[in-house]
Amino acid sequence: MAKKGRVFSGARPTGRQHLGNYLGAIKNYVALQDTYDSVYCIVDVHALTTVETTENLKQNTFEMALDWLAAGIRPDESILFVQSHVPEVMELHTYLSMVTPFGKLTDLPTFKEKVRQQPENVNYGLLGYPVLMTADIVLYKTDIVPVGIDQAPHIEFARETVRSFNYRFNTKVLIEPQVKHTEVLKVVGIDGKDKMSKSLNNHIELASTAEETTKRVREMVTDPARQRKTDPGNPDICNVFTMHKIFSPQEEVDMINVECRRAGIGCVDCKLRFANNLNKDLEPFRAKRADLESKPSYVQDILNDGGKRARAIAQQTMSEVREAMQLP
Repeated sequence: MAKKGRVFSGARPTGRQHLGNYLGAIKNYVALQDTYDSVYCIVDVHALTTVETTENLKQNTFEMALDWLAAGIRPDESILFVQSHVPEVMELHTYLSMVTPFGKLTDLPTFKEKVRQQPENVNYGLLGYPVLMTADIVLYKTDIVPVGIDQAPHIEFARETVRSFNYRFNTKVLIEPQVKHTEVLKVVGIDGKDKMSKSLNNHIELASTAEETTKRVREMVTDPARQRKTDPGNPDICNVFTMHKIFSPQEEVDMINVECRRAGIGCVDCKLRFANNLNKDLEPFRAKRADLESKPSYVQDILNDGGKRARAIAQQTMSEVREAMQLP
């Protein structure tokens, strides 16, 4: 089947992925492979803008690659690679920075938020993060970038940068990426209020054992107004019920929706049912991940091969860029 174009997406190496990562991004990555030439990047250089030590960077990159591959990224037809393995992205980042107004970078809400989060570490790389992100996208002649609506301004920045570059050098060598809006679920953590996050320790790791997963599910906050099993509950505001709708059979979802409201089922039972269904869903993932983890050189070969294939595209793009800029 002919593909619709090339899709690119990247994520910073945060190590083992959790349920929020899977539902918010990885599941979509896997699905897009059927209709697009897919290029997926673990952006380790981007991570340097916020980390204070690189001690765990290699391991976090390996763990993320394991989870992506186990979830269904197909390296024989998609490109999976590590950002720093393609140094051409740094060169393009430099050239794009020449057509990017300083004020536009300092005005970006994402930069302001990062300054608030890490006032002691406001580095040059943090300021230029969107330019490097743009270089990531356009280096591979990307047609489509899948993002949630809240991330669309980042792609608009990339489009504006491409227009500025093409206008400055009277060329069409760089492609304006198009946004593909995706339904990115806001996956609430086990605290029942904040987005699932490692930093908040409210996450459920995909690679956890069945026992570990069940333990985390049992800690999930349900309907805060329900104090006793005999109290009627409200599934509409219960995070566990939200997860049931994703991972449980429809007949069980319907049953819980009715029984919870009339106190026919308690929160503990509801959680255990969800844990059981989640563990069943994750069984193939965990088996594949364990197999991959036992073959680290094979996983590294996948990343190395992906880097070579990505770099072949990057080198061609940079040849065209240098020619357009009339560099000697």
